[in-house]
Parts: sequence; C-alpha cells; structure tokens
Amino acid sequence: MIRRLLAVALILVALAGCSRDSGVERIWLEKDVTFDADGLTVHGTYRHLSGDGVGPAALLISESGQTDRNGDNNVAGPIGNMRQLAEFLSERDVATLRYDKIGTGATGLGPFAGRPADIGSAMYTDGARAALRFLAGQAGTDDDRLSVYAVGEGTIHAMSLADDSSPGAPRIHSLGLLQPLPARYLDLITGRIEADVAAAVQAGSKTQQQADSVLAAWRAAVEQIRATGTVPADLPDGLSAIVNSGNVKAVVESDAIDPVDLATGIPADTPVLLTCSDSDGQAPCSQMQPLVTALARTALRFVELSGVNHVLRDDPTDNVAGYARKGPLSPQLTAALDLFVGK
Repeated sequence: MIRRLLAVALILVALAGCSRDSGVERIWLEKDVTFDADGLTVHGTYRHLSGDGVGPAALLISESGQTDRNGDNNVAGPIGNMRQLAEFLSERDVATLRYDKIGTGATGLGPFAGRPADIGSAMYTDGARAALRFLAGQAGTDDDRLSVYAVGEGTIHAMSLADDSSPGAPRIHSLGLLQPLPARYLDLITGRIEADVAAAVQAGSKTQQQADSVLAAWRAAVEQIRATGTVPADLPDGLSAIVNSGNVKAVVESDAIDPVDLATGIPADTPVLLTCSDSDGQAPCSQMQPLVTALARTALRFVELSGVNHVLRDDPTDNVAGYARKGPLSPQLTAALDLFVGK
C-alpha cells in the first residue's frame, strides 16, 4: 500500500509540471540561473522543458521600482504576476526567463551597494539586454521564435531591445507590451498628481489654494529636474517620495525616454500585443492613442481591457494596497495572450 501511494504521489508531481498536451509527458523545470550584465551578476529563473527539444522562448521584464523576477514588490507586497505569466506561457509550450533586475531579489545592488544613486535607467536596459542574450544562448531556444513580454515601465526596456542593432543582438520575433507607459515619465507623474489633488479638493481634504500650491511646486520641480538634473529638497505633500536626491539620476534618464519614439523604431511587421485598461491609473486607454499610432507599422493587436488593474488582475479600483491580493491573471488578458502567443 505504501509503495502504491508513493507511486501515485510521484505521478502527481510529474503531472504538475506537464504541458497542455496530455498525449505526451513533458515536464517543465525551473532552474536558478545567473548571467553577467556589465559586471553585475544577475539572478533569474529559467523555466523550460526537460529534454533536448527546441521551441519558442520569451523574456519577461517586470515593472519598475523594487519589483523582482516574480513581480513581487517591496511596497505592494508579494504580487506574483510575473510568475503567473511564466506559468501561463509554459502551458502554451513557451519557455521563459524572468530575472531580478538590479536592486531587487538575489541580484541586489552588486558593485553599486555603496552608491545606489548612480543607478539609472540605462542599467535596467543593459540588464534586459544581457538577459535576452542569455536566453537566446540556451540550447532549447528557437532563435526564430524569441519574444519579450513586459509590464509597465519594463516595456521601455522591451522596446529598446526590439530596436537593438548592436553586433550579436538577438532578433525579437514578437513583443508583448502589457500596460505600458504611454508618455514621458514626469509627464505621467504630473497627470497623476493633478488627478490626486483634484480628488482631494472635491473630498474637502484640501482647499483649492492648497492644491494650486502643490501643483505649482511640482511643476517647478519638473522644470528644474529637466534643466539641471537636480531636485528641490523641500517638495510639499510627500512628493519627495516620488523624486529625491537618491533617485533623481534614474528619474532623469527615464524621463528622457519617449515611449512613442521607441515605438517608431520597432521593425515593421513585428507582431505586437499592446494592452491598456480603463481602470489602470498608470496605463489608461485614454492616453494610449499616440503609442497606437506609432506602432501602426507593426502587426499590432491593441486590446482595451475593462476593470483590470496595473498588475494584470481584475480589480477596477487599481488600489496599490490590493495588488498583492491573491488571484489569477485577468481572463481578459489571458484571452488576448491566447490569440497572440502563436503569432
């Protein structure tokens, strides 16, 4: 009896990693890997089929800030959406690499431990570039079916990879831009602050005079940041949590990148999935048209989601406090992915 129970248990463990093809036992493995990105040792998870087969593979790039390979964030908590995306793609027979970008997870700060203020947007792009080359170099990767899927600010780095013409750069077959930044970084922040102070006035927690003062201080800060690369030390209303002397270098580099310009550099006819949501405060569909226009040269599939938050789950409130609430990826998103993955 014990032997029979053990045999059943082993079968269940094996089936837990199988692909959707029930006719063939295909086991998915998750392997901890490391690779070098300009002197930084980057840690990641390579999820792939056992055996010697060759097939499609995708690089997954997480959101900005302290967000690790799984989508977990130091502020919002254990979100796990990137791990779920990797599992979803493996059910569609796509191997994946997800990784801890600099400052997160096992990668940490590395040689920048004593000077974190020196970390800028270019280093995140360098990390993504190294990750893509590592994935392309795996024996199981079909070079003709190499994709990149990214969320939020990660889409900036994904589009940079699609336009990479440096020697040895892998060719990207398709690109998934999930809830991307539709405009320059500081312009997006300004829009969010304007909405927040307007809501505060309507709720009675701020007077119009107080709101105008906050907006004036922020707009002056944006001008200073763009002109001199420095930030005022006395920003009101907690705005120093958004930009300060410790992160102003990264903010300046991020703000200098226009997603619309990057989109125009993506090779023509590249299959691109672009999603937005009416309830996503960071990637609202109402702001996505310039990006859609810029991507018109590609084989674009533009999907407008409803009631989906920025971490790709059904939640019309898009409240950061609820990002770590357990739940599946939005069925609207997975339906869009199902139609796109095989492109």
